[in-house]
Amino acid sequence: MKLDRLQSIGRCVSLLALRFALAVPFWRSGLTKWDGFLQLSDSARALFTDEFRLHLFGREVPFPMPDVFAHLSGTAEVCLPVLLVLGLATRFAAAGLLVMTGIIQLTEPDGWANFHLPWAAMALALVVFGPGRIALDTLVCRFLQARRARRG
Repeated sequence: MKLDRLQSIGRCVSLLALRFALAVPFWRSGLTKWDGFLQLSDSARALFTDEFRLHLFGREVPFPMPDVFAHLSGTAEVCLPVLLVLGLATRFAAAGLLVMTGIIQLTEPDGWANFHLPWAAMALALVVFGPGRIALDTLVCRFLQARRARRG
């Protein structure tokens, strides 16, 4: 019985740690893309317009609609980490960061071993295992189950 409890605590704490570990680098990157509330920085626009290129089939291709991608990236890098830390829509947030990691890999292919692979592994684990017990998702599920049980 004690081993089951210890494993349960370990699972809760490790999933919480995964959520924070994945959220931090994206949050920090997202903060650099904004000059104020809903005001994208000029440097973020410049990155997607002038510097970032997609590495596809041995060619470097400019981002289509760089202003749209800059806004989407900046928004996702701020919103998805907040959802992860709160444990709210955790699987959705982790899947979004997994997709972003794939796009980042296509943009900066040399970062796969040190950054992209660990990010992808953390995101995939959260998609598969969910947020754990220390999360708003868990509270929402318990509330909905109790409500359903009361209805009959």
